[in-house]
Amino acid sequence: MLKPISMQDASAPMYIITGASRGIGQYLMSHFAAKGHKVIGIYNSTKPATLEEHCHQIDLTDEAAIMAFFQTIEPELKNVVLLNAAGITYNALAHKAELTAWRQVIDTNVVALFNLTKLLLPVMRQDNYGRIISFSSVVAQSGIVGTSAYAASKSALWGMAKAIAAENAIKNITINAINLGYFDIGMIDKVPANMLAGIVEKIPAKRLGRPEEIISAVEFMISNAYLNGTSVDLNGGLF
Repeated sequence: MLKPISMQDASAPMYIITGASRGIGQYLMSHFAAKGHKVIGIYNSTKPATLEEHCHQIDLTDEAAIMAFFQTIEPELKNVVLLNAAGITYNALAHKAELTAWRQVIDTNVVALFNLTKLLLPVMRQDNYGRIISFSSVVAQSGIVGTSAYAASKSALWGMAKAIAAENAIKNITINAINLGYFDIGMIDKVPANMLAGIVEKIPAKRLGRPEEIISAVEFMISNAYLNGTSVDLNGGLF
């Protein structure tokens, strides 16, 4: 049963956040909810530990499921900011990769975002306002062994952003990506300690990024209507 969305200032942004039950998505949910914004969280499998009343379990790769959900919330949508933090990874050498698992990364990290974006764009165009921010990765820029699925999915976000920006910029809709380096949140907990030390040593800043530094980049992208169809590297100087 979907929980009702509380009505606040109609001119304020409404934040729709995917991957909202953990990691970066959960952090974004908590931040914007604490500031009094309307938030809608979407997650696939991991039940959220906080803000459960604002979160909804949906498989965004299921077109029928996301359409049904969208029809439920559509009357409440106004000044939408979509933050796409959902993502999975699959590590395998390309010549040994299992195609079903490889394709699932593409479906989750790219197709799911497009499914939701396609439904939200008409609302954004009607409002003459919209912000879409996706989280890409330094992995897509670096050529890391075993990450062909993840790298392909994250680099796809750049091309999609450029095309959608070209189609919708006239309507005050922006779509951008943040290429995240290594942060003290999210999937970093899967990296063994000895490998993590080596990663930190390669970062010119000599530390992991902090979650609040993601927030400041997100808020800048939301506030800047002329930043569109591009990506910003947020990685402590890592090249």
